[in-house]
Amino acid sequence: MAKMHENELAISETIVHSLIKSQCPSWANLPLKAIPSSGTDHALFCLGREYVVRLPRIHWAIESIIKEYDWVPKIAKFLRIPVAEPLFKGNPNLSYPWAWTVSKWHEGHNPSFEHKNEYELLAKDLAYFLNELHGIKLTNGPHSRRGIPLKEQDVETRKAIEELEGEIDVQYVTFLWNQLSHVPSWNKQPVWVHGDFLPGNILVQNNRLSAVIDFSDVGIGDPACDLIIAWSLLNPHSRRCFRQCIHLKCS
Repeated sequence: MAKMHENELAISETIVHSLIKSQCPSWANLPLKAIPSSGTDHALFCLGREYVVRLPRIHWAIESIIKEYDWVPKIAKFLRIPVAEPLFKGNPNLSYPWAWTVSKWHEGHNPSFEHKNEYELLAKDLAYFLNELHGIKLTNGPHSRRGIPLKEQDVETRKAIEELEGEIDVQYVTFLWNQLSHVPSWNKQPVWVHGDFLPGNILVQNNRLSAVIDFSDVGIGDPACDLIIAWSLLNPHSRRCFRQCIHLKCS
């Protein structure tokens, strides 16, 4: 996979095997294989048939690894759908400088965008999962960087829009942002959110939700950020089914 960031680490099977062998030797004889991923911050390796090793590629992903290890097992107890729950947190060695985790492997594949009306049941599964997640009562959770008011992202967003001059209609996108950034902020107590609820972070089997993975942006905040799945995956028909089942408790 081509590097996505400056100062990104190249992580080989040799490095991962050395970590496994020295820190969890009971798994050292399991086959190890790199997993192609659309994610940009972590490298993934299949360990045997039951586990996946997850290692930060870049320094800012270290915090998310630690956060997931601390919070995802607690969150998982409230959810009926399996999630990528870390089972082991490893330490750095001479070949690799940061914390890393081993999680249970879940079967399934990332869904492609819906072209026909095949995701009606999946849309309901997604809504029910979010209803459970958003209803979790765990105190002192970290704030998700995604569940914040849009106006707090104004400077970063305008800078990004300017950098896309010539590639997008900057004037029109700025017009849209001026409207969206003034949408009233969530006025309820923050709830638990996934924070990156995209097709690449869900697994499906037979068009039903089988697992949710990558909780890098998990935390508390405005649940609207998790609704991105409705536009990144579902067509209008299934999106209506999703909307009928989702409960944001806005009123």
